[in-house]
Amino acid sequence: MSVPSSTPPRQGNIGRIVAASLVGTTIEWYDFFLYGSAAALVFNKLFFPSSDPLVGTLLAFLTYAVGFAARPLGGIVFGHYGDKIGRKKLLVFSLLLMGGATFAMGLLPTHATIGVGAPILLTVLRLVQGFALGGEWGGAVLIVSEHGGDKKRGFWASWPQAGAPGGNLLATGVLALLAAVQSDEAFLAWGWRIPFLLSGVLVVIGLWIRISVEESPVFLEAQKKAADEAARAAREAEAAGGGKSTVAAITEEAPVVQVFRKSWREVLVAIGTRFGENVSYYILTAFVLVYVTVHLELPKSDALNAVLIGSAVHFVTIPMWGALSDRLGRRPVTQIGAIGMVGWAFAFFALLDTESFPVIALAVTVGLLFHGAMYGPQAAFISEMFDTKVRYSGASMGSQLASIIGGALAPLIAVELLKDYDSSLPVSIYLSAAALVTVLTVWVAKETRGRDLTKDGLVGSVPAPAGDADAAKGSEASRTGSGAKDSARLGG
Repeated sequence: MSVPSSTPPRQGNIGRIVAASLVGTTIEWYDFFLYGSAAALVFNKLFFPSSDPLVGTLLAFLTYAVGFAARPLGGIVFGHYGDKIGRKKLLVFSLLLMGGATFAMGLLPTHATIGVGAPILLTVLRLVQGFALGGEWGGAVLIVSEHGGDKKRGFWASWPQAGAPGGNLLATGVLALLAAVQSDEAFLAWGWRIPFLLSGVLVVIGLWIRISVEESPVFLEAQKKAADEAARAAREAEAAGGGKSTVAAITEEAPVVQVFRKSWREVLVAIGTRFGENVSYYILTAFVLVYVTVHLELPKSDALNAVLIGSAVHFVTIPMWGALSDRLGRRPVTQIGAIGMVGWAFAFFALLDTESFPVIALAVTVGLLFHGAMYGPQAAFISEMFDTKVRYSGASMGSQLASIIGGALAPLIAVELLKDYDSSLPVSIYLSAAALVTVLTVWVAKETRGRDLTKDGLVGSVPAPAGDADAAKGSEASRTGSGAKDSARLGG
């Protein structure tokens, strides 16, 4: 029987791996966020015309939410095949799928041209976007997490996270530039299509970079180990006279089934960890466009430029929060952001109501700083919760289920609260409550910093402190015992 190598993951190409993941996630988030910005500024007029601006915006955000509904399905499908055939192939496919849907949006006829067919086509393409993004996040953060070492995983894995503000920065920047150089009439007539068509160029660049990435060494080692164990179990079954039916019975369950059967607690922790982060991000970057332009009746350039400034700071600081989590732990850094957001939820709208652009920009920027403290450590935190053979499925399902109850509904709930109460106070309470969910979840969660991703059976465990030989031996004994139980379940 061949024994899988116990050598640690190669880190020589970590810079190239990080760059490929960052570029890819930036492009995919650009595509996804472009829709959110357009829903607040354009789609409510071109695809959902209504006499009430907030009603049109609400309908536009409904299709925005549809994209989130497709994300768990994408997480299941991409997670299954990502755990079976590898991270790299799925990342290439998700980029092609997302880019194609976004490019097609730029070619769509509007409601004035084909009537109800326009929003239907828009909704279908939004579903494709959501499906693609549902598989993107898990693969992008895992291929970095599994290439890097244990000590700096928070820092390296946070770079794909920076793709979110990077994409938002790019999407908002292009829209802001067009709004500055075009009249409102020209922008509504054809200018809004340019950012969507630009996606085609970005996808070509992203594919060129992503194809050069090597497959995760942790995945390859786990795949080899699983193949060796399956072959050994098959030989033993045949030797015992079990025949082909017994050999077939040894086949493992689908990764997603294993996740919900054995790791459902970790899925719940991932959902709770992401909930406050998800709600806050879409209120700070999507709903703020509606609040500033419709409720406060300020120029859309004020809202776009405020998000632009905040996203630039957000992009730079996310890796800093990730690096801090390597020193302090995933939980303490996440708590800084979540607790900060509980209070900032009320200060945020008070600052927006001043109608001063510098103050509005400050409100968005500080809010995104607190969000970054939750988001930066998140990639490593969630990756470390699951074993390699189900990591893509587990991380994707936890994160994407949170996106439905968090990010998908956040702009809808915020718009509806503003419409019903004509006040920002209910929105502040909603945002603060969402952040409190994350505070409580992370409070009861186990620390994962420093976990060896090549070892199974350490779900949610705190690693032994450096130099603690007794603790290290105990941890190794736990791993050995857990591995023996897994082998017994497989017939080993």
